[in-house]
Amino acid sequence: MTTSKGGASLKLVLTVLFLGVLMGALDIAIVGPALPALRAWFRVDDRAGAWIFTIYVFTNLLGAPLMSKLSDRYGRRTAYMLAVGVFAIGSAVAAAAPSFLALLIGRALQGLGAGGIFPVASAVVGDSFPPERKGFALGMIGAVFGLAFIVGPILGALLLTISWHWIFLVNLPVAAVVLALGWYTLPSTGAATPQPFDLRGLITLTLLLGGLTVGASNLDAKDLLGSLATPLVWPFLLVAAVATPAFWWAEGRAADPLLRRTLISTRQLALTNAISAGAGLGEGVIVFLPSLAVAAFGVSASTASYMLLPVVLAMGVGSPLAGRLLDKIGSRLVVIGGTLLLTAGMFMLGMLGAQLWAFYVASTLIGLGLASLIGAPIRYIMLNEAPPEDRTAAQGAVTVFTGIGQMLSGALVGAVAASGGGGVSGYTLAYLVSGAVALILVLLALGLRRRSADVVPAAQARPATR
Repeated sequence: MTTSKGGASLKLVLTVLFLGVLMGALDIAIVGPALPALRAWFRVDDRAGAWIFTIYVFTNLLGAPLMSKLSDRYGRRTAYMLAVGVFAIGSAVAAAAPSFLALLIGRALQGLGAGGIFPVASAVVGDSFPPERKGFALGMIGAVFGLAFIVGPILGALLLTISWHWIFLVNLPVAAVVLALGWYTLPSTGAATPQPFDLRGLITLTLLLGGLTVGASNLDAKDLLGSLATPLVWPFLLVAAVATPAFWWAEGRAADPLLRRTLISTRQLALTNAISAGAGLGEGVIVFLPSLAVAAFGVSASTASYMLLPVVLAMGVGSPLAGRLLDKIGSRLVVIGGTLLLTAGMFMLGMLGAQLWAFYVASTLIGLGLASLIGAPIRYIMLNEAPPEDRTAAQGAVTVFTGIGQMLSGALVGAVAASGGGGVSGYTLAYLVSGAVALILVLLALGLRRRSADVVPAAQARPATR
């Protein structure tokens, strides 16, 4: 039986990682059906209720680089268990929340923990799996998101028949299993001599991501320019704009940066991060598919939601397939193929989206394209490019850039659709613009290094151990 560097079965290691990522991914899909019940229980309006997601998105983005840095400093097992533990505590706080503020605190803790689970899991794959199986392992973990979006709404609806509290309580037994198995199976690798913590980097990154999250979430896509002048948008976007150079300055002076500049500025990693942001934008764009279906085919909102199934299934099937292809043909060709599929799907929706057959074919192409970008392929490049001491930080960077793309997608699609008059013509125009953005991703992917760069030098492949 193949074992990891720590002696545990690779299958068992992969199971622990799979369960942890599934728990975090399910939370995104499972809370959606509970929003009306949560708003009614705590007697808050739609604007206040939106913070149930906004606070989660912010702490999720912040948790990715924070937990990633802790992983590189103190070891994968410690950081993974910490991320799962914080997520579990947040779930318990949310389930027992006596007030709306307590619920938001629980959601903040959930996001903080969930933000670190996938990056640390990806770094464990880099430490534990041989080069010829890294793509497969990352693909299996990436497939979790497709599975979560299928199972999550169904499970959420079932749990709501008991009580909304079970939306959060269901995480606790899963977390307990992950923590118990993780203690015995995950490797403890990390920096041998941790440096002083990068507090300036954490503060400036918090301001950057917080400002961007609040500002972007309050943009009105129907009146984008008008909403920019509102007090819930421009001050926060200004904070993000000022914090960006401040964060760059802080990282250049830190002994052990939260996010080392070389993980952003070198050509290969700059291209990879840009593709991550574009893929996140593409993932956010699929949220508008039900709106197009309602406008084009006259179906109900609930029926339109089921019409997302081709995208979700394509992502679930495509992710492990992309992982296997990584091991056979390398990351560059897989990423190029993914961007081409994404571009073809977007343009098909833009030109033929009002025809049912084209809607389903295009949705499938988009799902396959995203499966070849989000998850295994981009993280595979990061594993090979980043040195072991920054391996998880590089994975955290992918999460941050993907999340930024997702946040900006709503404003982009909504603004373009509104400028096109709304309805079918507006949404098809939005997908044409999204296709143009995807075409830029193809050009970026062509700039990636060829397959020979996927072979990690032996000196770099050996992780530091504690």
